[in-house]
Parts: sequence; structure tokens; C-alpha cells
Amino acid sequence: MSVLVMAGQLILGLSILVILHEFGHFLAARAFGIKVEKFYLFFDAWGVSLFKFNYKGVEYGIGWLPLGGYVKIAGMIDESMDTEQLAGPPQPWEFRAKPAWQRLIVMLGGIIVNIIVGIFIFWMLTVRYGESYTPMSTVQYGIVPGKIGQKMGLKAGDKITAVNGKELQRFEDLVSSKVLLDNTVFTVKRGDSTFDVTVPPTILNDLSDFGIEEFISIVPRGKFSVDSVVGEAKRIGLTKGDSILAVNKVPTVFYDQLQAQLLANKGKTVDLSVKRADSLLDLKANIDKEGHLGFFRPRKEILPNLKTIKYGFFQSFPVGAKRAWGMFADNAKGIKKIFSGQVKATKAISSPLGIAEKFGGTVDWVRFWSLVGFLSMVLALTNLLPIPGLDGGHTVFLIIEMIKGKPLSDKFLERAQIVGFVLLISLMVFAFGNDIVKIVTKK
Repeated sequence: MSVLVMAGQLILGLSILVILHEFGHFLAARAFGIKVEKFYLFFDAWGVSLFKFNYKGVEYGIGWLPLGGYVKIAGMIDESMDTEQLAGPPQPWEFRAKPAWQRLIVMLGGIIVNIIVGIFIFWMLTVRYGESYTPMSTVQYGIVPGKIGQKMGLKAGDKITAVNGKELQRFEDLVSSKVLLDNTVFTVKRGDSTFDVTVPPTILNDLSDFGIEEFISIVPRGKFSVDSVVGEAKRIGLTKGDSILAVNKVPTVFYDQLQAQLLANKGKTVDLSVKRADSLLDLKANIDKEGHLGFFRPRKEILPNLKTIKYGFFQSFPVGAKRAWGMFADNAKGIKKIFSGQVKATKAISSPLGIAEKFGGTVDWVRFWSLVGFLSMVLALTNLLPIPGLDGGHTVFLIIEMIKGKPLSDKFLERAQIVGFVLLISLMVFAFGNDIVKIVTKK
């Protein structure tokens, strides 16, 4: 069932974005009197469509190949490679008959709509939910680094006071894109000493393999107690309010210490020292093969000092816009890191299979719309890339035409379209293969 939910959310999210992107091209073309022949969600490769109808001279439909969508604009060399209509003289309602500046706006129409959609989604999320964060002033016991953070030299209980010399105000900023993409230096306080730790520029490679929790946990270090119990914890009699003081006589004051001891003893029987009210109990427990005991912490212990700032309708706009543009800029930095060799393409490029995992197997509308907003900004950026076949490729050719004062030849554009098509198919095959390998190796 979770797989179906994951696939359903992926199809819904991408369909919304593809339709809106192509609608941007459609509106711009119609605004300049250019004829649009087709408007398709997914590709009707070899003329095969799942559904179609005609309305006011435009064929609307759903193709069978779920790799995006398109609008077929009369008089334009595009992915359809329909060059028959270009044999005759340009007609006033064709793309090729319009001034270069109008054609440029048509090509940028989809990107502009994606940017507007991304900003709108994060604006509305800010209106509804505001901004939530954990003030650093409330983080008493420091951080919990994973294997990536430990490799950098961080230890549990360290307090990070500044990022690149600027005082840290929000705990969540420790795992923000600014830290992961901008050659960051942490100022760390450990006991009475203060020193610097540099985040390596190749950290995204490790994050791809191990996840953000293996850098720095998104939850500050904290003490813990038992809330609800299942499985082994229930069997041995743990109850709400209990505190586990030690495992095999090793102190477990903080939750990360308990997790470390459970993982170190997975599949074994351990002695637990448990505090219940004013009493001390000694219990024996069987830790499962994953290192779980079977209890949950109270929700208020996980993020006890979460602060939420609420904004008015218009106040939310710059906050949402900044968040959307930040994602656009972060992805641009990520692409730059791929080309500079700091990040491996195998670690950074995902297909719809990888995207589906991000949606998850349960319906969470906040997560869904946040991811759709993120993907809208990613779609805008990727379409700006100067690859023939993408909007960015068409844009580059139009700018060259405006500089030269005359259009590039149809033969050149046809060949460029073929090259772009091959590049995009190769990239898609690489992305799918990469995700399949990740899924198989995880298993």
C-alpha cells in the first residue's frame, strides 16, 4: 500500500508541475497570436495516447510515456521533429514568423510559471504554518553528530556557537544548505576549549550515502524518559515515566548514549538500570537485531523549545519567496559542484524513483506541497540549462539570433535538437540506473 501511495503522490506532484510548466508556454504563445497544435501531459510517442480531445483547434491529451509533457507550437522545431510544416513560407500565426523577443518570452514562459508556482506554494505554507525553529539559547546539551560529523572531529555534547564567524541563532541552520554548500567553518565549544571545524566541500557525497542524521542530528542532545511502549519494552514491564539510567552498567544519561549502547548490544540480552519514581529497578531485556528496545520518547522531549513565528498574509510573501529562491540558488550551487568535481554525479542526480522516495509512503500534505514547491524551483533551474531540447537551449539560440541579427538555419536547429534529445535520454537512463543500483545495494 505504501508503494502505491508513494507512486500516487509522485504522479500527482509531477503532473501538476508539468501541466503548469506547459501552460506557461501555452499562454505566452497564445498571447502573441501563435497557434498551439497540441497540449499533452506525458508523451504520446509514436502517436499513441491514453486520452485526447480537441477544443478550439488544440488537441489536449495524456500520453503513455510518463517523462514530462509538451505543447506543440506551430512553426517551431521541437521534440516532435515535425519539419514538414517548415517546408513552406512562414505563416503569420507560426512561431518562426514572430520577432525574436516574442519567441524568447514563449520559451521562458514555462520557467517563469514554475518560479511563480514555487514562490506561491512557499508563500501559502508560510501563511498557514509560519516559521518554526529551535533557538540556540535553549540548546543545553549540544549536538549529536553521526559518523560523518565524527569523521570531521565533532563529538556528542559539542556546542557550535558560530558559522563562518557569525553567531548561530537557530539550531536548524546547522544542517541548512548554507552549511552544506558554502565551504563552512564551525566555531565549536567543548568544555573550556574553543576551536574551528571545517565542513569538507565533498560532504554531499557522504550525505547521499548515509543521510543527514549521520552529519548532525536534527534533534539537539537531550535527556529522555519512556512514554509509550511496545514489544520487548512492554514485555519487561517498562512504563510511562521510567528513565533508563544504564545499560550493562554503562551510564545512559542522554538519549544518544542509550542508542549507542542498544546498537552495540543488538541481538543480545542486557541488564537495564531503571528509575521509576523514587525506586531503582534492575531488568533484563532482549535487544532485537536492529538495536531496538521498543519504547518511544514523549514528543515534548524531542523538540521541547520549538519556537514558531506567525506572519500575516502579506508579511508571509517575502519569507516564502526567500525560501523558494534559496532552493533555486542551492540547486545551482549543487550543479556547479558536480561540474567542479566536488560532488559525484552518482550521488547528486535522481530519477523519478529517487523523487518518489522523498514523497514517502504516507500522505502528509505539508510534506507533499513542500516537495512540490521544491521540485517546481528545480524544474525551473534544469529547464534553464543550455541543453538543446530544453527551454534553456532554445533561449541560447534565440539570444545568438538577436545578437547576429538573423536566425540560425533550420538544419542546424534540427541537428541540435537531435543532439539534445540524445543527451537527455542518456541522462535519464543514467539517473534511473543510478537509483536502481542504490535501491538494490540498500537491500
